[in-house]
Amino acid sequence: MTDFTYALDADGVAVITWDVPGKSMNVMSMEGFAELDGHVDRALADPAVKGVVLTSGKADFAGGMDLNVIAAMRDRGGAQGIFDGVMRMHGVLRKIERAGMDPKTLKGGKPIAAALPGTALGIGLELPLACHRIFAADNPKAKIGLPEILVGIFPGGGGTTRLVRKLGPMVAAPFLLEGKLSDPKAAKAAGLIDEVAGDPLAAAKAWVLAATDADLVKPWDRKDYKMPGGAPYHPAGFMTFVGASAMVNGKTQGVYPAVRALLSAVYEGALVPFDTALRIEARWFTNVLMNPSSGAMIRSLFINKEALEKGANRPKVLDQTVRKLGVLGAGMMGAGIAHVAAMAGIEVVLIDATQAAADKGKAHSAALLEKAISRRKSTPEKKAEVLDRILATTDYAALSGVDLVIEAVFEDMAVKAEVTKRAEAVLPSDAIFATNTSTLPISDLARASARPAQFIGIHFFSPVEKMLLVEIIRGHDTGDLAVAKALDFVRQIRKTPIVVNDARFFYANRCIIPYINEGIRMVAEGVAPALVENAARLVGMPLGPLQLVDETSLDLGVKIARATRVAMGAAYPDSAVDDALFWMVDQGRAGKKANAGFYAYDAAGKREGLWPGLGAQYPQATTQPVVTEVQRRLLMAQVLEAVRALEDGVLTDIREGDVGAVLGWGFAPWSGGPFGWLDILGAARAVAICDDLTVRFGPRFEAPALLRDIAAAGDSFYGRFGGGARQAA
Repeated sequence: MTDFTYALDADGVAVITWDVPGKSMNVMSMEGFAELDGHVDRALADPAVKGVVLTSGKADFAGGMDLNVIAAMRDRGGAQGIFDGVMRMHGVLRKIERAGMDPKTLKGGKPIAAALPGTALGIGLELPLACHRIFAADNPKAKIGLPEILVGIFPGGGGTTRLVRKLGPMVAAPFLLEGKLSDPKAAKAAGLIDEVAGDPLAAAKAWVLAATDADLVKPWDRKDYKMPGGAPYHPAGFMTFVGASAMVNGKTQGVYPAVRALLSAVYEGALVPFDTALRIEARWFTNVLMNPSSGAMIRSLFINKEALEKGANRPKVLDQTVRKLGVLGAGMMGAGIAHVAAMAGIEVVLIDATQAAADKGKAHSAALLEKAISRRKSTPEKKAEVLDRILATTDYAALSGVDLVIEAVFEDMAVKAEVTKRAEAVLPSDAIFATNTSTLPISDLARASARPAQFIGIHFFSPVEKMLLVEIIRGHDTGDLAVAKALDFVRQIRKTPIVVNDARFFYANRCIIPYINEGIRMVAEGVAPALVENAARLVGMPLGPLQLVDETSLDLGVKIARATRVAMGAAYPDSAVDDALFWMVDQGRAGKKANAGFYAYDAAGKREGLWPGLGAQYPQATTQPVVTEVQRRLLMAQVLEAVRALEDGVLTDIREGDVGAVLGWGFAPWSGGPFGWLDILGAARAVAICDDLTVRFGPRFEAPALLRDIAAAGDSFYGRFGGGARQAA
């Protein structure tokens, strides 16, 4: 079985076709590179070959490099193994680029073009960038780009060096630093590719047969080459690089090693000849791959995320694809669920108490689609098609044909019980009923159901259309069919699921609430609010705890606190937090929705800075803690709850714990998640930090028994649990 095949046509064009057996999308391996190298050598050595076209035997060109292969290179050979492997890849791509031409005259080479039938990502674009011409199919669903930065690395197969030299650092920045993806026409307009064609293979063959020596020479191989926008020593280029460094560090707070390495590779590479720049790129790429942060990000944001999306923990039952969905409650959450389902091609019945409320929920989809049209990401025809799938009504009888219902009404047990009974009265006997709740126990809600085995929790995060994570909660009586139905539905709407067992706050909120509470507690202690917020951002949290509670609303926090206090009684640990939280709400500061919270807002709802009134109620202490102490309190508040969730059986798979944390509430993505962070830190070091925090701040920082056991054994979470489901102790 081979990844690449070779065929010479009657016109003298050698077609090298990439078609990895058993894969829906081509991914590159070192064996694949070796095959490609052999085919290129064959074409360059054969006098009958006038030119070469690289294409794919699949609907898409390639999804990128097999990151498991890169990990294996690191594990087998360390830094030297990675560097040597990357330089071998550079050698193959440089061979394609020079195509047998005389190194002095730059003549005599054979034209090599790339024909992309669809999506081309990562190495799937780096390989075409080494070719002399890139043709892409006129396929608006195709995505072209270099998304490596999103999983903790950067384009290390020559993509960084070639794109900067092709477009200039300023124009290349969004594609390298943000992982921006483009459809073929946008990619051509940006300069990533050269042509969009109805038949890219035919167009590439025609170009190869007509190409001249001059068509083959890359700009950076010419003596008169000048970098677009200016090199670092050029006045304009100097300002570009200074501005880029400031902008990137402002956005990332310096916690993402891949971003720093990318900037270094670009800057240093721009000062030297092209081949030296490739070596610099390879060295920085090696540096990133040897950083534990990179490995943790790749593991969580690529390997584990993909495994969960493919059903790693799905029960072994028949396909449960959703054909028709019922949504009860047309508020922001219900309307968002209806929208993503309709966008995925699912017929939706959207029910609310009044027709006006149901229509308003459907209008939410209309507004989102209008915005997409204005940004040229949708069409009026698509809008009409999606809206036709949503039936907005007050009539529960319309649920008679649905196979999944998601209830998204008020967080009130009585209200949820009422709509559950009304819906089940008309639902088919095999339909699954799901409740979208963030705090109420699923098993308690299931008491209103006549079929608890078909009752499950599906917790969406707001806004539904943007948030990638969906938390599926298995109640005490929930059956495997219900779990499979929920998982298959989440796959249909192209989101990432985690499955957890029922417990107070489930998993995500169990970890988020202590983070918010620790921030509020520190303010009440006299820690400067700005120190709390900036310490959080400097350690990689997207929002400080005070901004986060403003976004989610303080009065919701009060409601949760009161319910938790009733449930826990004397064991309730957050009275000190409640004093501050309740006082804020009493002042009318309910958060962003009220234009007044821990932050001050202008009339348009824009944050203007932390509210000065905090200082009057909670004067800042003369001596402030060091940033590291604040960060440890904020991170440990979350991480220890993740470990306790694993101990308690709420989490059964640390992969779900890490992926859920990063996608659900943005836990320091550079760390790969709570368990990834503990493994980077080391369990013994984590226990020592916990012991210190416990002495100074209380038992909430007591290291869980599982963490102490792993520390005592000199083990790690991924070492013990192997990146899969937790084994019985």
